[in-house]
Amino acid sequence: MLSVRPKVAELAFQLFGRALHPELFEVHKSRSLTRGDYTARIEITTAGHVVTWRYRGLTLTEVACSAQHPLPQRRRLLSYRLKGERSDRVECRGGIVYQTSFQLESVAPELFWAFQEELTKDGDKQGLIHTFDSSGRMALGAISYIHAESRNRSLLVQAFHTFPDDYAIVKIQSVFELP
Repeated sequence: MLSVRPKVAELAFQLFGRALHPELFEVHKSRSLTRGDYTARIEITTAGHVVTWRYRGLTLTEVACSAQHPLPQRRRLLSYRLKGERSDRVECRGGIVYQTSFQLESVAPELFWAFQEELTKDGDKQGLIHTFDSSGRMALGAISYIHAESRNRSLLVQAFHTFPDDYAIVKIQSVFELP
């Protein structure tokens, strides 16, 4: 099955206060983790990623995907086009705090290829990585890399998604914090 990433201009970032049906996404790699009272499922999808975080009946789902991807409107807490830079914070019941910042960065071709090579070299050792097929325009395909750092009271998720056709890199950092 061919797995090619959509155009970078089509991307959106959303946060839901609920779980989303797994069949909404084509998952290429996934990892689950449990730490203390919370669990998380981290998935690399065709367009980006899905992080589902659960703590004592509260579920937060972070999604980076195509803006045309059919997702529900119900209990959507944040929704942004993935362009430029943005930071946001959501305070949930029970003192749970979710913070995120993301950036879409266009870089010179040589910097892009150096960054992509670095992700490829270190990705398997430290996180979750998937290399996509080439779109045909470039010899190498896009890469998604996600690194999760779990602590007793928080989960830090750093995601990097590359777009070779545009020499663009999406960088997302999110923190799920317990009270």
